[in-house]
Amino acid sequence: MERLLSSVSRPRLASIRCIPQLTVLARTTHKSFNGSSDTYIESMYEQWSKDPQSVHKSWDLYFCNQNQQKTSTPDLFLCSPGFSRYDKVINSSENQFPVSNRIQTDGSRERKIFNSKLVDDHVAVASLIRSFQVRGHKLAKLDPLEISTIDLDSERPTDLSYKFYRFTEADLDRTFFLPPGTYIGGEENQLPLREIIRRLENIYCQTVAVEYMHINSHEKCNWIRQRFEDPSKKVLEIQEIERAARRLIHASKFEEFLKKKWTTEKRFGLEGCEVLIPAMKMVIDTVASTGVDTVIMGMPHRGRLNVLSNVTKKALDELLRLFNDKIATDGEPETGDVKYHLGTYIERLYSATNSKIKFILLANPSHLEAVNPVVQGRTRAEQFYRNDKQGDKVMSILLHGDAAFAGQGVVFETFHLTHLPDYTTHGTVHIICNNQIGFTTDPRVARSSPYCTDVARVVNAPIFHVNADDVDSVLYVAKVAAEWRCKFKTDVVIDLVGYRRHGHNEADEPMFTQPHMYGKIKEQTPVLKKWIDKLLKSNIIKQEWYEAEVTKYEKFIDTAWTNSKNSAVVKIKSWIDAPWKGFFNKHGPFPYPKTGISEDKVKNIGIKAYEPPKDLNLHRGLKRIFDNRIKMLEERQIDWALAESIAIGSILDSGHHVRLSGQDVERGTFSHRHHVLHDQEKDLVTYIPLNNLHQTQGNYTICNSSLSEFAVLGFELGYSTSNPYSLVIWEAQFGDFANTAQCIIDQFISSGQAKWVRQSGIVLLLPHGYEGQGPEHSSARLERFLQMSAEDEDHVPEIKNSVYNDLSMYQLDQTNWIIANVTTPANFFHILRRQTALPFRKPLIIMSPKSLLRLPECRSSFDEIIDGTSFKLIYPEDGVASTNPDQVKKLIFCSGKTYYDLINERTGEKLDSQIAIVRIEQLCPFPFDSIRMELEKYKNAKVCFAQEEHKNMGSYSFCKPRLASVLREMNDKRANEINYAGRDAAAATATGLKSIDKSEKKKYMHEAMEI
Repeated sequence: MERLLSSVSRPRLASIRCIPQLTVLARTTHKSFNGSSDTYIESMYEQWSKDPQSVHKSWDLYFCNQNQQKTSTPDLFLCSPGFSRYDKVINSSENQFPVSNRIQTDGSRERKIFNSKLVDDHVAVASLIRSFQVRGHKLAKLDPLEISTIDLDSERPTDLSYKFYRFTEADLDRTFFLPPGTYIGGEENQLPLREIIRRLENIYCQTVAVEYMHINSHEKCNWIRQRFEDPSKKVLEIQEIERAARRLIHASKFEEFLKKKWTTEKRFGLEGCEVLIPAMKMVIDTVASTGVDTVIMGMPHRGRLNVLSNVTKKALDELLRLFNDKIATDGEPETGDVKYHLGTYIERLYSATNSKIKFILLANPSHLEAVNPVVQGRTRAEQFYRNDKQGDKVMSILLHGDAAFAGQGVVFETFHLTHLPDYTTHGTVHIICNNQIGFTTDPRVARSSPYCTDVARVVNAPIFHVNADDVDSVLYVAKVAAEWRCKFKTDVVIDLVGYRRHGHNEADEPMFTQPHMYGKIKEQTPVLKKWIDKLLKSNIIKQEWYEAEVTKYEKFIDTAWTNSKNSAVVKIKSWIDAPWKGFFNKHGPFPYPKTGISEDKVKNIGIKAYEPPKDLNLHRGLKRIFDNRIKMLEERQIDWALAESIAIGSILDSGHHVRLSGQDVERGTFSHRHHVLHDQEKDLVTYIPLNNLHQTQGNYTICNSSLSEFAVLGFELGYSTSNPYSLVIWEAQFGDFANTAQCIIDQFISSGQAKWVRQSGIVLLLPHGYEGQGPEHSSARLERFLQMSAEDEDHVPEIKNSVYNDLSMYQLDQTNWIIANVTTPANFFHILRRQTALPFRKPLIIMSPKSLLRLPECRSSFDEIIDGTSFKLIYPEDGVASTNPDQVKKLIFCSGKTYYDLINERTGEKLDSQIAIVRIEQLCPFPFDSIRMELEKYKNAKVCFAQEEHKNMGSYSFCKPRLASVLREMNDKRANEINYAGRDAAAATATGLKSIDKSEKKKYMHEAMEI
């Protein structure tokens, strides 16, 4: 490229390099060329010699120049008539220069010789225009307070000045033809340099800053250029302006009312960025006009009450009732949440488009961006169930704070789901309420990137920064962003640069830490007054109209306030963001579900799960595995992988949708699943046997995820809340990897129903077990999940006023989630099927195995999964000890994989008749009644709890007090004599040395066998 540009003046070389025609020629003109640059140029020259129009115009210009130099006419430029724009330049009255002669070569082509400086100047103008398109945003006036440049990169671009290109003031009145990569001329194709610069500054350096040149698409860049550069495009209709004015009145007067009534109450108001409401409504207006009828939203707490009232149109009296400090609920939920965390679900006629639309605002905690993937999962599910394959009907809007958008890693994780086939939602409109501060932290010490939005560049999203006090520009940007989403179905970001009129909350004192900023804010005229004054001055609206609208809204909100005082009871179910119509209409009593299936169905599903098509080139190793599983079926046995396949297949067979997602789930981390088969000779040719059971079955989506836990688990949670009849499973690669998704587990899964009446039947498969693989591959942190269980360890439950006549069903209904550490394929089969058979939905946490996947003893027979069978809460002792319980000296309770180690140790020590071992399969809710039966049966035996985990981990600390509670209820003195057998307390979950692992295991096995 240096040789290619050797004839161009050096001061302009850097700017010319940024002209795409000269940097991508190899791709655009000779795609098949693979040789050196010298050979390439020779090849292109040969092609040009035969037909100048067969190459790019830039090549034509270059070779003309080379020929001119060879003829020793340094001030003349030989050019083909194919470069038509410069033909016009030659004859332009403003740019007269000598034409030496015209050369006829074949009678059909004419070349012209002209001044090379003129061409150089036109190239420089093209470079100047491009510089504004690339870096003009760095000079934009975005801060309403006029104290910040927003862009933390203090370097100002020098290439936005005409002097950088060696133009002088005298050149400003010269006229130049506009290059094809701009629309600033409208219908004109040439402008004076002064006017070119003026238009570029007005477009790129005022109250709107556009970042789009990072997008790797000529079509998309041109689309954005046209909407911001073409003078005829930036026009809003009078109706749109009036509508926006009305919405800004509502947003502003809503905040004023709350401030007047509850001056110091935390409400996280929108003052300083009230324009968010008309901006959101403009987005919704635009997408609704194209057919979108469902908008799913997520947002932080700031501005939520305003969005609830003025975007979703939540009943205002219900909203204001939440400010009553003597409020009561109608019985649900257990705890509830603060008003600025709640969500809603509203279906209504949307007046702007006269069409029915559904608004869903998801509830979420103060963990800010944590709701992002949940919204995306919910959106994807709604699109799936409606067969909305391109997002034409269902879309998402995400609101953000500037500090959180830049600082929270889940933002990046969620963006990385944008284009993944099984996770895309076909474009999200992101709106940032940029307060230019995070709590009390200045952006200059809060982020390293120039803009808070830079993370969005990773998915080539266009970014529109806009001064939130310039309402006209905000509205136009919102409209363009919505049009982008509808056309290109990819993400787009609107950065509303405003301020926060109060501190972090209304009782906070911001002058402690931001005295200069808040000195300016105190003097700042509210945006409503600024814009209304402008509209009145322009005669777009009348004073009478404005006053009437204010009076009308103030009357409306006063009426709602009066109505809110008529009742001190909040109907919590009106705040549900995921109502499942018809699901809870059944009446009890509800028996414990039988989840077995017919033997014929077991065999049929089992065979089809491992029956690849004949034209698929299956891996030889898989063929052997599949043959072994077919053989197992013939022997009426199932292992773990077969149990899972049959369970999922049977749910699909009933017409339910199943989604299994996570890292490497298609094959399975431990190479046991193989639900997606890959042709060994054809790339990207796959086959999913479980999607080929029969024509009326449910859809099975099994997809490897990105290497993310936080975003992917949040996505699957959101997906699970859309439809109660589906089974949604997330599998961690190793159980302890779930700790990077702990926010989703803590804030959404374990407590979602208690806070937001949001039920979910999501299943978490967390590989757990000590096989000497070190601290990162052993424990799924079972103890953490158990600690978050809403169950009183000192209270043995009884059925009270319930539709259940079965205690275990009553407990399942009362619990916040289900935690199990199952030990047999049959029980794994049943617990998966039970998830869709229960009359309610609860999250299910399963400590799934590793070594048990192939342990010969870990097999189940058909008799344990056929009709009439169900999930077992515990497995009682079924060996010799059970035949003579009075002679048993020790009763060991355990859970999970350690059972098989205990059994082998007991046999080796010849203690089969003296020690009984009971497996607790479901830890939460704790099976009090089943445990009591075992304690009563072995009344003379010492009680011990054995586990492979360390003493301060695992299920020991959860089970011991519950065993004691049962014994106390039995008036049994053993309540204070429960022994422990397991590893000592430790800081890390496991040792990294196999020798120590073996010695620890040997020690606790010896303790367990002591009588």
